[in-house]
Amino acid sequence: MYQSAHFSEYNAISGVWDEMYNENHNIREHYQRVISYLSKESADNLNKKEELARRLFMTQGITFTVYNSGEGIEKIFPFDIIPRIITGNEWKLVEKGIKQRLTALNLFLRDVYHDQFIIKDGIIPIDVIYSCPHFLREMYQLDVPHDIYVHIAGIDLIRDEKGDFYVLEDNLRTPSGVSYMLENREITKRLFPDLLPQCNVRSVTDYPNILYKNLMALSPRQISNPTVVLLSPGIYNSAYFEHTTLARLMGVELVEGRDLVVSNHKVYMKTTTGLQQVDVIYRRVDDEFLDPLVFNPASVLGVAGIMSAYRKGNVAIVNAIGNGVADDKAIYSYVPEMIRYYLNEEPLLKNVPTYQLRNADEREYTFANINTMVVKKTNESGGYGMLMGHAANEQEIADYKKEILKDPRNFIAQPTISLSAAPCYLQGSLQPRRIDLRPYALCGPDGIEIVPGGLTRVALKEGSLVVNSSQGGGSKDTWVLD
Repeated sequence: MYQSAHFSEYNAISGVWDEMYNENHNIREHYQRVISYLSKESADNLNKKEELARRLFMTQGITFTVYNSGEGIEKIFPFDIIPRIITGNEWKLVEKGIKQRLTALNLFLRDVYHDQFIIKDGIIPIDVIYSCPHFLREMYQLDVPHDIYVHIAGIDLIRDEKGDFYVLEDNLRTPSGVSYMLENREITKRLFPDLLPQCNVRSVTDYPNILYKNLMALSPRQISNPTVVLLSPGIYNSAYFEHTTLARLMGVELVEGRDLVVSNHKVYMKTTTGLQQVDVIYRRVDDEFLDPLVFNPASVLGVAGIMSAYRKGNVAIVNAIGNGVADDKAIYSYVPEMIRYYLNEEPLLKNVPTYQLRNADEREYTFANINTMVVKKTNESGGYGMLMGHAANEQEIADYKKEILKDPRNFIAQPTISLSAAPCYLQGSLQPRRIDLRPYALCGPDGIEIVPGGLTRVALKEGSLVVNSSQGGGSKDTWVLD
């Protein structure tokens, strides 16, 4: 163990996989170069780096918005200066597992909106599909370019006490956070310019180029320079910083619904020189707000008539509409069966054991063991709508059970898994905090590419298992070593 003041208070959490220390309390080989470097830094220098990171986030507007009681509060995204490090061999397994999973999920979306063999063969009950609010009948028998439904995916991974990776959830609609991954790397380059090349850290900066290449390849018009736009709900959206960042890095127009118009089943962008036909839309607007003529008639975020242009094949929309049926938490437990059904392979990445509360037996078991469970709403995100059984009091549990009984289909339960811990620089010392990982996968006509790393989210509150930024979490730069 390195003798340094930074480590004197680092106490690995018992029964939890520590990313830096092994079971003998020795530093893992892939962390040694970084920890050796940090041990030579004075506390004053590390504090200055931490302050520099905070100022850089502030001046560059790297923020997210928390909505509480209808009031939007913009916050700087907390950043921990100690990177999370993953070995090349560990990454190979993650990469293969995500590619396998996304291949099956894409085949599932193609199937469920066309022939529905997976329902006819009894793999997934029909009522689970049809009761999903994100299963959109408007997509039935609608062909999408290259049969790709999931163009951009963020797959949330956690590690258990043995260090095994588990998929916590699939994000296949409008996954967010990739801009924080990119900015975290840029900040790290400023803080530790020598360390990255010394450690042979793989680059994440190709993400915008790969995404842009895939978007261009989806153009329904065979022209040399298709028009690609990023459709944002606007400045009040919590991920607006990300929308502006990606549009800038790809060199595409950032538009809102009012900037687009549909005429003769084609989408046009309003410009100072007149209307310009749009070929590909990377949309960050949810399905229900995308077309007021088809979905929510009160929406002012989308474009009236965009579904007609989509049906005619005159515009490509990324991600495809209706993907929510594949990342519904009630569908999640069937993904291993999808992999076996469509690919005839065993899953490389495990699911967290999941109980469907619409089933009486599984509901009864969950209620009897609720103190060891995490109960989630099937269509909530951001850490909202959850019951952490080990941290809830009797009244909270009783109230939550009543909510479950009103509509059991809308809830699942999972055993509490102790997320792995990584060192964070807090109050002048290294302290363990729980983390997860969201790698980003880009699916195009040429296959699936996964950016080496992703967004490591951190539960900055001591003892907390909730990593979501809206619930007090932060993030780290994620290093994958060559």
